[in-house]
Amino acid sequence: MSDERPETSAATANAPAAAQPSQWPLGEAVGGAAPPPAVLEEIRERFPDVSLTPQTTADGIPTVWVPAGSAAEVLAYLGTAASRPFAMLYDLGGVDERSREHREGLPDAGFSVFYHLVSYERNADVRVKVALEAGAPRIDSVARVWPAAAWYEREVWDMFGVDVAGHPNLKRLLMPPWWEGHPLRKEHPSRGTEYGPFELPDELVDTMQEQLRFKPEEWGLPTTDDDPTLMYLNIGPQHGATHGPFRVIVGLRDEEIVHLIPDIGYHHRGAEKMAERQSWHTYIPYTDRVDYLGGVTNNLPWVLSVERLCGIEVPDRAQIIRVLLCECYRIASHLVFYGTFAQDIGALSPVFYMFEDRERLFDDVIEPITGGRMHPNWFRIGGVAEDLPTGWQERVLDYADYLPSRLDEYDKLVMDNRIMKARTVGVSPISVDEAVAWGFTGPMLRAAGLPWDWRKQRPYSHYDWFDFDVPIGTTGDCYDRAAVHVEEMRQSLRIIRQCVELMPDGPYKAYHPLATPPMKEPHTMHDIESLITHFLGVSWGPVVPPGEASIYTEGTKGQYSYYAISDGANSAYRVKIRTPSYPHLQALPLLCTGYEIADLVTILGSIDFVLADVDR
Repeated sequence: MSDERPETSAATANAPAAAQPSQWPLGEAVGGAAPPPAVLEEIRERFPDVSLTPQTTADGIPTVWVPAGSAAEVLAYLGTAASRPFAMLYDLGGVDERSREHREGLPDAGFSVFYHLVSYERNADVRVKVALEAGAPRIDSVARVWPAAAWYEREVWDMFGVDVAGHPNLKRLLMPPWWEGHPLRKEHPSRGTEYGPFELPDELVDTMQEQLRFKPEEWGLPTTDDDPTLMYLNIGPQHGATHGPFRVIVGLRDEEIVHLIPDIGYHHRGAEKMAERQSWHTYIPYTDRVDYLGGVTNNLPWVLSVERLCGIEVPDRAQIIRVLLCECYRIASHLVFYGTFAQDIGALSPVFYMFEDRERLFDDVIEPITGGRMHPNWFRIGGVAEDLPTGWQERVLDYADYLPSRLDEYDKLVMDNRIMKARTVGVSPISVDEAVAWGFTGPMLRAAGLPWDWRKQRPYSHYDWFDFDVPIGTTGDCYDRAAVHVEEMRQSLRIIRQCVELMPDGPYKAYHPLATPPMKEPHTMHDIESLITHFLGVSWGPVVPPGEASIYTEGTKGQYSYYAISDGANSAYRVKIRTPSYPHLQALPLLCTGYEIADLVTILGSIDFVLADVDR
């Protein structure tokens, strides 16, 4: 393999998206407004005999309930047969509807399953819901339409006990094979104290170990007895190259990967279950831990969804402060990716230099502003926790002046290194069509050549105020993925400088009764009624009106969202967390098959995943 990077690909990865032709016609940017509901009329015209129930949601996404017997046909039409189809299954999840009180106008259901679809050609979304009976909930698999559906459908069975007809391998995904019950059903305990004392006798250890043993025939794969040239290698879940508790079963013929089974769930902490027992406000610290390298970038989609449910307008100053911190954390996360990716390939020095840059960002910029480093828990419903400190501009600009020359040095040290190119150029490429079908977002999608960035196409938090470019690649290989990350840091620095220039005056949080914790001014310390209201707002958090909302953002690794359902209480009825690393890791067999075992570490590093993001 040549160690020289093709000029066209290298240039593309560092050029503005507008300068690159795309085979995918992109929909018009809508400035954050809700897509038109024309898709619902399209479904009605295509299926005149199907009973459809439209639903109004706070996020404005066209939403329709479809009978279970017709759901597979409707979904297949939207995914493949429709003009400008909804080619990406963005999210799929379940809801235990049995305890929900505010279901006015909705079909009767014991459980429901939702499908959130995205069309890049239309720049539009649609949410399809299916009502299921309580006794034996059952849906049809749509994995033939969207390959990304395979894990989501397994998760629906794992968490809710919803049977998926036609699924090729319906078994536990996040929970271990010996787990009893379905954790996201309302009757399932949510705290460890609701169980008895933990015991693990030796005979149970043996049983569990046997259940975890990889059996090729259960996955439709040949055994080593059937094919003596085949060897199965277990990697993880404790292995440095897997970047966390992640297990990969690799089928090898000589050194070539011919089969691969990713196994997740070793880092599952029940973040969605926790949302049902935490108040809307006290759940914010948990979002820090979903992508523990992204800091406040996971606070943002959560508070945006809650603010949409509450009808809170966030002040301009708070919006720009949020952008400033999100871009700082984008750089911090990308520096971790950059250094560890180089280390995975065999370059040991860069990770030390890049972690030094990250430490300087934490020490000089992030900690003086938020008081924290990796988990600042700093965004709030309605704004941010505190205003910017005195002297923040100088600190931010000093770092913006410091980093560019370091990135230029790393270009020579890493990106222009011939060993780096030999290990990454042409390794594990992926086309735009494949990336969309598998649910890729963020740098993984842009590396394949689609110039799509939600900060541009659906601006939120005033991202339309900023001038920045969208770097893309041409082949989606390991080199392109790295090159996109590198250029994104430079674009984040552009945005950060503009934050300093554009920062408006005004409050750092909304004066809204549901902003949490509420602002003390102007009456808290003057009359007892306002003091009581403030006390309740701080201790209980807001009582959010019934509704549903999912506002997504461009996070450090791709697209994040929290699909929040309120039943009119001070905690969520259901929260579905959508993260980018989850579909990215699911596609690992596609990315690795046909390459050598030595390439596996390179490919894993190029994905830029984090296991808390996968398992939640």
